Amino acid sequence: MQHVTHDAFGPLWAADSRVLILGSIPSPQSRKYGFYYMHPQNRFWRVMAALFGEPVPEGVANRRDFAIRHHIALYDALVECDIAGASDASIRNPVAADLRPILHEACIQAIFCTGAASATYFTKYCKPALDADGLSIPMTRLPSTSPANASWSLDRLVKAYRPVLDAALDI
Repeated sequence: MQHVTHDAFGPLWAADSRVLILGSIPSPQSRKYGFYYMHPQNRFWRVMAALFGEPVPEGVANRRDFAIRHHIALYDALVECDIAGASDASIRNPVAADLRPILHEACIQAIFCTGAASATYFTKYCKPALDADGLSIPMTRLPSTSPANASWSLDRLVKAYRPVLDAALDI
């Protein structure tokens, strides 16, 4: 087990962000590169590129630009925990992210959690603070794009993530 914090990088968002996509906690590869979904086998960026009809953005700067251009905010449900590698199942001592500053300052209309762990941590730890602050934004649990979720093909993931595109475009 390793104690992990989200200190390497914080949330990515802009005032006109419409969608907040939450993971659980940054993976070792994401912590190494200081950005979201950086494991080479994670299909997140391939899914996003397919949704928006663009080439897969390469590198942190291009991925950051892609998210901002498409009104996507990125963060995680947790800012601290003990974890073995990238195994969400091993998470102990979770500390929730405070999403209220983003939700008060951006135009977030929908929250999407990328996987069961993210959805569980959001519901258990983040949502009560949002409810107490009068922030009622719907959350949708999406399948994980992690290589550990190999039973989901890229095409199937793209179809499941379609609500992200609709919300980002404000359809």
